[in-house]
Amino acid sequence: MVTITIDYTPAYEQGAGIGRLIRELTHALATIDTSTQYKLFVAGSREKPLPAAPGPNFNFRPTSLTPTWLARIWHRAHLPLPVEVFTGQHDLYHATDFVLPPTLPHTKTIVTVHDLSFVKVPETASPPLKRYLDDVVPRSLHRADHIIADSVATKDDISDVYGITPEKISVVYGAIQPSFRPIDDPQASQRVREKYQLGDRPYLLSVGTVQPRKNYSRIIRALATLRKQGHDLQFVIAGGKGWLQDEMYATIGETNMSDYVKLIGYADDADLPVLYSQAACVAFPTLYEGFGFPILEGMACGTPVITSNVSSLPEVAADAAIVVDAYDVEAIADGIHRILTDSTLREKLIEAGYKRATEFNWQKSAESLWHVYQQVLNM
Repeated sequence: MVTITIDYTPAYEQGAGIGRLIRELTHALATIDTSTQYKLFVAGSREKPLPAAPGPNFNFRPTSLTPTWLARIWHRAHLPLPVEVFTGQHDLYHATDFVLPPTLPHTKTIVTVHDLSFVKVPETASPPLKRYLDDVVPRSLHRADHIIADSVATKDDISDVYGITPEKISVVYGAIQPSFRPIDDPQASQRVREKYQLGDRPYLLSVGTVQPRKNYSRIIRALATLRKQGHDLQFVIAGGKGWLQDEMYATIGETNMSDYVKLIGYADDADLPVLYSQAACVAFPTLYEGFGFPILEGMACGTPVITSNVSSLPEVAADAAIVVDAYDVEAIADGIHRILTDSTLREKLIEAGYKRATEFNWQKSAESLWHVYQQVLNM
């Protein structure tokens, strides 16, 4: 019987982003494949209890060694300790977060690379993380039997940057949960506004870690322009603290926007659909994304989206969003202005956004993943 191990550590550690992607993909996979034996490898499993397995043919293989310690063993010290020491034997190992550990010679391997932001926009990356990824990602990609990317744009970047044949790379898209839908509930809206101290002022919404790649500084400058034009707006950022944040805080001070920029930290999953639904606009003109979940989440909640013309963002948004130059503050401000003032455009974007969001679902993504597994294993 075929046995596949999936590195479930990101799903265990992270609530959003890559963690959500791996968690949802794995649960959807459990609904379409009930016969293959799956092992879910979890590093650092002492941090909190393990969740329920997604299906009867899925079993956890935890270790108390943290991802940091495993990185030191495998990629700093280069100790050839095979992952099978922790997982047991398997036919295929799927490394889900950029880096492939040592494996036994007979094991087939897949590595997922979510984006190449550390290469394409290096000035936005955490310097220690960039040094680490610059070292381990190329080796992982060339060792792997196959590679998964989150978008065609990321696939193309991997091929161009590392000289890997496109046939070795498959695209498995992300999707969104059914909970992302329009919420027209005044009580829920009031509860969320009070919880995050948003007051009654209309707001632009961005969802993502506070870091330079999210382009918050330029959105804040666009906000200042819009307020000068008479738009009584605030800018709400739902995301945890990241790195290289000084520029953003300096921009807030320079533009006198401190009363109009709300950093609410990570928003609870249950609150996100309300936050999206009540926003005047989802502002997501980032500098680079491997996929871009907030685009689809905003669309599914019936809120117009402005995004940028780089990396995977036009691929995900298609014709259902305003697409601008991420480096052009005037273009960002103008795009938001159009969304706020042109009711015909706004309704067109909302309708197109609903349709676009339905084109991504976890079942379809899991089927793509299962096809890759079959291909690599010659099933």
